[in-house]
Amino acid sequence: MTDNSPDLDRIDRKILGVLQTDGRITTTDLADKVGLSPTATADRMKRLIRDGYILRFTAELNPQKLNLSLLVFVEVKLDKTTADVFDAFAAAVSRSPEVLECHMVAGGFDYLVKSRVRDMTHYRQFLAEVILNLPGVRETHTYAVMEDVKDTHVLPI
Repeated sequence: MTDNSPDLDRIDRKILGVLQTDGRITTTDLADKVGLSPTATADRMKRLIRDGYILRFTAELNPQKLNLSLLVFVEVKLDKTTADVFDAFAAAVSRSPEVLECHMVAGGFDYLVKSRVRDMTHYRQFLAEVILNLPGVRETHTYAVMEDVKDTHVLPI
């Protein structure tokens, strides 16, 4: 366990650890797991939410059941690396529901985009209609995922 935030004590870390793997746990069950009363646990949860440690509660969906089996990562190089191009790209990609994640990166390209699509035919359509229409895109390289070796949202706290 790492000590990334000095503002969190052992109980806060336990609460966050449990919630990362089971966001639907009842306050009573969470209290039992961390060794506090339900009231004290609820108070800590409210504080963790208020202080921004907990961003949201969501459901993790099965992409195969939703016919979104192909995971792709796309390297994007822009034609210019200026503030206005960065801003236009970021605004456009933020409006695209097909883009799951987009990260500005240091290195040989500008952005790394993550998306899920049905298959390679649908990826080709996504590339043509979404990625290549984003402002400033000069070049792309795509990596289709063959196997998920590790896929987690759980942070090491």
